[in-house]
Formats: sequence, C-alpha cells, structure tokens
Amino acid sequence: MPELPEVETARTAIERAALGRTIADVDDRDSYVCRPHAPGEIRDALVGRELTSAHRRGKTMWVSTSGSGPSLGLHLGMAGRIFVTEADGTVVEGGDPIRRGGAEPKAEWDRFTIAFEDGAVLRLFDKRRLSRAVLDPDLDRLGPDAGEVGLAEFRERMSRGTAPVKARLLDQSVLAGVGNLLADQTLWQARIDPRRRVDTLDPDDLTALHRSLRSATRSAIAKGGVHTGEVIAHRRRGEHCPRCGAEMARGTVGGRTTWWCSVEQV
Repeated sequence: MPELPEVETARTAIERAALGRTIADVDDRDSYVCRPHAPGEIRDALVGRELTSAHRRGKTMWVSTSGSGPSLGLHLGMAGRIFVTEADGTVVEGGDPIRRGGAEPKAEWDRFTIAFEDGAVLRLFDKRRLSRAVLDPDLDRLGPDAGEVGLAEFRERMSRGTAPVKARLLDQSVLAGVGNLLADQTLWQARIDPRRRVDTLDPDDLTALHRSLRSATRSAIAKGGVHTGEVIAHRRRGEHCPRCGAEMARGTVGGRTTWWCSVEQV
C-alpha cells in the first residue's frame, strides 16, 4: 500500500500541475470514497475556487483552497494514484506504483475527479476503491511526520512503553507515515531486531534508528517508492540478506508480516 514516500510523490504531482487553476466541476458521486459527504457536497464547496497549496503529514495528504475555502483531503488507501492531465494530454502522476501486466484501467476506477476551467483534470484513480476524498480532514490523531521528526522528539516518542520496536514504528499516533515495508527497511539499515522491546533501546540505538528512518524515507522518495529499498526484494522465502548473505528470517510483529536478517538483527 502507499506509504509516506508514495504519498509524497502524489503531493508533488498536485503541487507541480494542479495549483492555481480554477475548478469548473467536481465528480464526487462515489458515496463510499467521499463518505460522509453526500453526492454534490464536495462539488458545491470547491467549484469556483483554486487549489492553492498541497500538504502531507505521513500518509495523509490535503490541499488548501482559495477564498478561505475548505481543505480537500485525499487519501490513497491501498492502491490509489493521482493523475493530473493537461488539456494537451500531458500527464503528471504520483502515488502507488503502477503494476505492469495488470488489467487495463477502466473509467470507473477514477473515484474522484476535479475538472479545471482550462481543460486540465485531476483524478484520484483507485482500482480497489479504498481511497478517500473528504473536506477538512482530521489530523489530530496523527503523530509528527516520520520523515521530519527531530531526534529528541523521536527518542521520546519511540521509547514509551514496552511494545516491539516495529509495532511502535507502525503506530500512526506515534509517527505518521511508516508502513510495513518502510519499517522493515529502516530496521534492517539500523541492524535492530524488529521484535525488540522499545524500553531496551538505548540512546545510541534510537539515534541509529532515527538516522536510518530519515535515510530510508528520503531514498524511497527520490527513487519512487518504498519498493526500491535495498532489502525489500529479499523479503521472501529462500532469500538472503543483501548485506551479509545470511538467511532472511520471517515472523509476525505488530500484526504484520516481518522480515529481518537472521544474523545482524538479533
């Protein structure tokens, strides 16, 4: 599913291609994707306004609108992607990586659409229909952005309680944006066992974990997604650690399938 890096590519696509354009129409008829809004409610709030700035905290993205209008929250769900198509057909896109060899895209997979007066169109594309479009999204339950949080705050938040360190990384109220793959990549880079209790991490461990999280996040953004992480292709049976060659270990941590180096992360 899209994690912080994928959502950042979607935010960047909106920032590059959709800001400063007057909204002519909105297709918000998908009452599941646009819940709790009734069909037409988002349209009425946005038509005539411009998108003025695109923001993100963790996996949550929102766009401010002109004239003291509401913000528009866009959540990519499990497989959402943003497309901004110019009147001449030029496309700027970001979000969940496109899987080659799948079914041909269908028009009904465009779950939410904004048409601009100049002919450009923004589409929230989602085959699985788990994405969301909502006015004024609630951000209160999110922790600080995982890619931006400072070391002191990171140490304080990550060391609370006795949870396994991977479970703590996945808790969006602690840090916003880390998903299953980014957590495995971060812990592998830091050489920390994902099962280790957070109350056993010393300041040096937490510093290494913070450094690895920032590095893994920035690399994934630059390369197009968390699937580009060095250890990600080795998260399967019969694979070996790309750093030392030891067999990869598998288990469930924080309710998620987890892979780690059987030698370096113990």
